[in-house]
Amino acid sequence: MATLSYAARDSRTMLRRNLKKALRYPSLTVTVVAMPVVMLLLFNYVFGSALGTGISGLPTGSGEYIDYLAPGIILMAATSGALTAAISVCADKTEGIVNRFRTMPISRASFLTGHVVGTVIQTMLSITLVIGIALLMGFRPTATPVEWIAAIGLLALLTLALTWLSAGIGLVAKNVETASNIPMPMTLLPFVGSAIVPTESMPTGLRWFAEYQPFTPIIETLRGLWLGTEIGSSAVIALAWCVALALVGYVWARRTFKAGAQR
Repeated sequence: MATLSYAARDSRTMLRRNLKKALRYPSLTVTVVAMPVVMLLLFNYVFGSALGTGISGLPTGSGEYIDYLAPGIILMAATSGALTAAISVCADKTEGIVNRFRTMPISRASFLTGHVVGTVIQTMLSITLVIGIALLMGFRPTATPVEWIAAIGLLALLTLALTWLSAGIGLVAKNVETASNIPMPMTLLPFVGSAIVPTESMPTGLRWFAEYQPFTPIIETLRGLWLGTEIGSSAVIALAWCVALALVGYVWARRTFKAGAQR
């Protein structure tokens, strides 16, 4: 019990450190929010008329492309936000802070826990801002309070999973530039899914990839929760992907951090 208490205390200290650091250097957080907002504006106002015309049965029946687009771009806010963990972890490693922490009488788990929890908090705030902007642009969910809670919970679980993966990337990257580039496919992968257009409109090979990659069932689940479209088996598949990614990321990051301490 005492060990768990010390670990929780040290993790809270690391969390405060990372949140204060984010407040002092907000440029990364602003960039993370700006990317999905720019994509939302670009695809809705520039390409929306052309893309929306080709999509039959838009979610709410309003005929507005923003209703189809918003869930995928909101998910993009989660993928973009999680990447900041790779950058912040790698920065601490290359600046020598990690080695200093290892010489101090603190819980070994607290360093990664502080980074991961701090990134999840920042990312969820970013997601809230993107949802607010989507609503201002005309996004009109029909979800009940329970469905809203389920959608936010799914986004939080996805953010946690991707943040653990990003923390592992930050530990193995040699510099901050590499740490920022390696996870970039995670940000772009939703576009090769159902975020912008239905997978049915894609060529056969690309359609197969789009339907079986992790983000498509998550997007379809969010779309179903918010807008009442058919979810089917997407919810189970989405949860399975999130849990699997979280476990892989957690185990990999913890083992990588432990291996670094033994060198």
